[in-house]
Amino acid sequence: MKNYFVLLILFSCGMSFSQVLSKNPTDVSPLLIGEKSPKVTLQTIENQPIELTKILSGKKSIVVFYRGGWCPYCNTHLSALGEIENDLVKLGYQIIAISPDSPNSLRGTISNEKLNYTLLSDSKSDAAKSFGVAFTAPDNYSTYLAKGSDGFNTSVLPVPSLFIFDDDEIVFEYISPNFKQRISKELLVMIAQNFSKK
Repeated sequence: MKNYFVLLILFSCGMSFSQVLSKNPTDVSPLLIGEKSPKVTLQTIENQPIELTKILSGKKSIVVFYRGGWCPYCNTHLSALGEIENDLVKLGYQIIAISPDSPNSLRGTISNEKLNYTLLSDSKSDAAKSFGVAFTAPDNYSTYLAKGSDGFNTSVLPVPSLFIFDDDEIVFEYISPNFKQRISKELLVMIAQNFSKK
């Protein structure tokens, strides 16, 4: 548990630089607690444009950035979120998961992982860049990214990230440059409970 809060402290220090593409996952500069959601347009699984701020408006939300349906660590995390979705919904939250995957690839992930919450496509990485969690992917990821995004993205990855929003304001974030490490579902429920009382 100590490691989670160390990460938060590290990423809460200094300034936030949105729209910057870092060279390494350890160099990203995510939006900070207290900042507002950027105005970005994503694609639904029906390939329709949707503005993130409209989805967040007036609600409590958990927004997750993941690398893609080709990533086994991401799929494990998405499934874990599915396991606690009812608990989070009872607390008043909606779950939104964003990746570089195309709408077509998102449909496959929803089916394979049996997910009920919202998955959105950021195939051009506009949201990941605006949130400050985008970085240049190593060359060996280009095939995975191209296939998952239907050719729109071959070089940008998001650092696995989780933001809790109250309306359009960030009240908590968990950013992990180590893509194998994600916030546990138990800790997430505990944190969500804490913020649902405020």
